[in-house]
Amino acid sequence: MTFTEFSVALRTGRRIYGTLVASTSSRWVPLLAGLPIDFVFIDTEHIPIDRETLGWMCQAYGAAGLPPVVRIAAPDPIAACQAVDFGAAAVIAPYVESAAQVRDLVGAVKRRPIKGQKLAAELAGHTPFPPALEAYVQKHNAGRSVIVNIESAPALAKLDEILAVPGLDAVLIGPHDLSCSLGFPEDYDHPAVEAAMLGIFRRARAAGVGAGIHSWMSVDREVAWCAAGANFMIHSSDLTATRNMIATEINALRARLGDDRRADENGAATV
Repeated sequence: MTFTEFSVALRTGRRIYGTLVASTSSRWVPLLAGLPIDFVFIDTEHIPIDRETLGWMCQAYGAAGLPPVVRIAAPDPIAACQAVDFGAAAVIAPYVESAAQVRDLVGAVKRRPIKGQKLAAELAGHTPFPPALEAYVQKHNAGRSVIVNIESAPALAKLDEILAVPGLDAVLIGPHDLSCSLGFPEDYDHPAVEAAMLGIFRRARAAGVGAGIHSWMSVDREVAWCAAGANFMIHSSDLTATRNMIATEINALRARLGDDRRADENGAATV
């Protein structure tokens, strides 16, 4: 998948599938390139990946046909611009709660290399770029996408304003933080949490914006979310998949051999 195909899919509602890659090993690139996924999610908010490593990961996965989607540590336009410079196809900004934050991120990702007062004036609608410069920034930033995490009650309250910002390509639910902000931590079956998530999917798609979620939960739940409008699915991670598979196989081996020690669903040893 090319960067432009990824960006178009977000907005048109085509379902695209990816996974979180925490490992910085080069061996993962050809392995993941052979899987039925469309992109990779690289999270620098919660995972300690330095700038140099992020750069080679973006270049390697991009060259392998897996657009790298990078979550930066904060909704910081400078960090967003850097991620794109490193080779990110899309930038995810965490904990966005206002339309103003989205506008600044769009400017950083899609109006490069213009910065400072000139960019601020253009984003505010006061001083449009002259035709030659507008054509340049459009070509220079083609295929780059802006995605924002919706993971708090204040973001929900401002969602329509956020979705109306030109240049926003998708919203991504952070289910853990959203459930906590709503007052029901990790209770993903609570009616208020489920209603909030389904509402985000529907409102985003109605606005012509992609709707996604990072899920480590059941496939049945993910299918239901897609039925509600989600089209940008980040399923599990290399860490979770590795833990689950090793636990399953070692438990099976121990059971066959009559040993009692097991690993529970969180990977903790039990007797």
